[in-house]
Amino acid sequence: MSATRENNYNLRPWGNYVVLFDGDECKVKRIVVHPGKRLSLQRHHRRSEHWFFVKGEGLVTRGEEQVPVKEGDSLDIPLGALHRILNLGRSDLVVIEVQRGEYFGEDDIERLEDDFGRV
Repeated sequence: MSATRENNYNLRPWGNYVVLFDGDECKVKRIVVHPGKRLSLQRHHRRSEHWFFVKGEGLVTRGEEQVPVKEGDSLDIPLGALHRILNLGRSDLVVIEVQRGEYFGEDDIERLEDDFGRV
């Protein structure tokens, strides 16, 4: 499955995301992770992230921690921290992500592991 973009909708092999706001001070995304899928194990060098879990249940890797999450939970991902989201449920996991930092481009992703062969 290739990445596509239409009106801020971005399809990924694990689900999709929509950019809700992209400004100088922050970027906000609505991320959907399909059941049994997970994002790459990654880190960012120029931004931190705050995640609010709107729907579903999952497991977040944050550094050495494994943090169970469900709707209503929130979690901070510090600048440079390894992180990943895994959907453990039977329905989509929906997350609102707020990025803060000096740069919000998709090229600020260092992938250490990826189920889909991306680098």
